[in-house]
Amino acid sequence: MIHTDLCIIGAGPVGLFAVFEAGLLKMRCHLIDALPQVGGQLSEIYPQKPIYDIPGYPEVNAQDLVDNLMEQAKPFSPTFTLGERVDHLDKQEDGSFIVTTSDKTHVHAQVIIIAGGLGCFEPRKPVVENLELFEGKGITYMVKNPETFRDKNVILAGGGDSALDWTIFLSKVAKRVTLVHRNETFRGAPDSAAKVFDLANQGKIDLILSANLKEVSGNGVLDTVTFVDKSKAEIKIETDYLIPLFGLSPKLGPIADWGLSIDKNAIEVDTRDYSTGVDRIYAIGDINTYPGKLKLILCGFHEAAIMMHSAFKYVYPDQKLSFKYTTVNGVNSF
Repeated sequence: MIHTDLCIIGAGPVGLFAVFEAGLLKMRCHLIDALPQVGGQLSEIYPQKPIYDIPGYPEVNAQDLVDNLMEQAKPFSPTFTLGERVDHLDKQEDGSFIVTTSDKTHVHAQVIIIAGGLGCFEPRKPVVENLELFEGKGITYMVKNPETFRDKNVILAGGGDSALDWTIFLSKVAKRVTLVHRNETFRGAPDSAAKVFDLANQGKIDLILSANLKEVSGNGVLDTVTFVDKSKAEIKIETDYLIPLFGLSPKLGPIADWGLSIDKNAIEVDTRDYSTGVDRIYAIGDINTYPGKLKLILCGFHEAAIMMHSAFKYVYPDQKLSFKYTTVNGVNSF
């Protein structure tokens, strides 16, 4: 049995930052993640993806952000169970919980914090005949190492932030980048969309709008992708790689059976402290939902900070959360 104050389900960026916030309040954390490494989507799906909306970093590599968050959490000695899925949650008479994983690891905690991102997720795949024949042979749903695409012809399909960000990044790496989107406008950040249009106007990428994926073909490996535009004309493009970026299909898994209020695969929370309605269970990051919710890492960081001040009362029920400042030799300290 592992004993801790807080059990954080999910070791992505928000879960890792929660360790830092808990440590400031003298609370211990144990993190559980089904992935074999920390970092969540950032490490598993796009470790080399540039991120532009972290305060203080005009641009930061996704894996570098994870590494920095681990360094920030290190002084508070978090412990981890990786490569195991949380299967059961059993409430004890004193209000605490025992968590049991798929490999029968048991964790006893006063508070449960769900920071599982999109939960169990998998890429949304386009409906195209024989698509699976070329998976791993020219078709991939994520960019783990951009150098794979060095001096190659690459087609990206999609209209969200990932498609825009990777188009911008790979335009400096690949021989030729083509971005295909089914609409005339993009769902991603306006600034990123503007950069993509600028690259197209400068002739640095090919941009095809109002076109849908129809067919993939090749002799053992992918060599041609066919799209259909709004006039029903076919567009055939020779390529080395196709990267469909249509988002992720979230699945809550066993969390859906914990008596939480669920709306469209997300956990409803109270924005005063990001509690779930089940005593001592909180949800932060992309896995929660509330009016005005933005699925941004920095929003998850904010939620983690607010939530920890609420969780404090369960770990230290006889103490009030307060800070006393003193001044020694002109320096303010706790």
